[in-house]
Amino acid sequence: MTALTTASGIPVADHQNSLSAGPRGPLLLQGFHLIEKLQHFNRERIPERVVHAKGSGAHGTFTVTHDITRWTRAKLFAAVGKVTPTFVRFSTVGGERGSADTERDPRGFAIRFYTEDGNWDLAGNNTPMFFIKDPIKFPDFVHTQKRDPHTHLKSPTMMFDFWSRAPESLHQVTMLFSDRGTPDGYRHMDGFGSHTFSLIDAAGGRVWVKWHLKTQQGIRNLPAADAVRLAGEDPDYAQRDLFEAIARGDFPRWTVMVQIATDAELAAWERRTGWNPFDLTKVWPHSDFPRHPVGVLELNRNPDNYHAEVEQVAFSPANVVPGMGFSPDKMLQGRLFAYHDAQLYRVGTNHQQLPINAPKCPFHHHQRDGSMTLHNGGGALNYANVEASGTSPHGFGHGDPGWGSSGDAGRFDARGIEDDFTQAGNLFRLLPPAEKQNLFDNLAGPLSKCPRDIVERQLGHFDRADPAYGAGVRAALAKRGVAA
Repeated sequence: MTALTTASGIPVADHQNSLSAGPRGPLLLQGFHLIEKLQHFNRERIPERVVHAKGSGAHGTFTVTHDITRWTRAKLFAAVGKVTPTFVRFSTVGGERGSADTERDPRGFAIRFYTEDGNWDLAGNNTPMFFIKDPIKFPDFVHTQKRDPHTHLKSPTMMFDFWSRAPESLHQVTMLFSDRGTPDGYRHMDGFGSHTFSLIDAAGGRVWVKWHLKTQQGIRNLPAADAVRLAGEDPDYAQRDLFEAIARGDFPRWTVMVQIATDAELAAWERRTGWNPFDLTKVWPHSDFPRHPVGVLELNRNPDNYHAEVEQVAFSPANVVPGMGFSPDKMLQGRLFAYHDAQLYRVGTNHQQLPINAPKCPFHHHQRDGSMTLHNGGGALNYANVEASGTSPHGFGHGDPGWGSSGDAGRFDARGIEDDFTQAGNLFRLLPPAEKQNLFDNLAGPLSKCPRDIVERQLGHFDRADPAYGAGVRAALAKRGVAA
């Protein structure tokens, strides 16, 4: 096998594990292979998004319904009844701009809150977990969901070759090939921030959080046959449904909720379960961390111009406001860099000056010039003076105390140490019998087109999650004439 190198020909020491400060991170900027890999990946398509290319969007409001000021000083939550304007973009993940809305695919669920302290972007999905836990694998993963460079066709072999070699993906694969892999439009699906974030209170205390959006329209999914039919008859089905619902005044709503955990609670939960609470391939069970209601998201105005708003909106999970913060989640750490970098390439250096991206509060910075600048600061200074007496920094700023890290800087492979199967099995066991059968059939379709070694690897993962899971997929494959 040819040795892997960087684009400059330097041998790559490890292409599976990012450099981090200790096994749990955070990541180190000196991991130049990760940086180079993400930067090149962000620049592979012109001009559509590399992922989430096909999308729909709408304006709306977020209204606080419950007091959470004991957990955060973020101003948008300051009082029950407070209203914040929002913009939401839904999307499919793997398809191009002309792809069908009903394809089996995760759905993007990205929300911008235009707060008085700047824009908060909650760039999530309709699933609470993801396929991988380290961002260095992200370009490879997405390449397998796109087109074969030789045939320019979608390839089940590429997809399951990756998934079968990455058992951490099994939890999300189970969700994707369940009935929820083909939601009935965007109004009838839930949303999730997916990552672990943090909230900071007025005294500088922190809790860890996961954001949930529960559809008030009720969950509704398309049977696989209907999804395929609609892909041919009405490929813009979800876009049409959302636009027409808002146009007739049937405004979709979601109940916004949050799971809350302290350091001590997460540490106790990890000791009991063995699960890393900052692992994006895992969820926090509601029985351990109940959801607390926060407010209601309503979409009530269609865009005036699709390109100017839906296409040019540029989200970044790095956009959080005072009273909020991040976590050591490695995937989140990678996205904090990658999303903004992608927008610099896709929309331009000054994409934050476009109306859909500009904050609705006063702002001041020293960024100047660049392509298509709209507001260049006039004769004001374009630099910040150094404070001779220092600034006495504390933590991450805005009251966030920061978090401790331990361990030697290096690369850490959790394969064989962390449990990638129990939560996938738990999800499988939650499904009613009819939905289990749909899962088996949905998986057997693309798996039946894969080479035998890939099929066997993937079946081994199903077996470890639950023997009935593997047996069901084998029976579905047998119906297609594939012995397993």
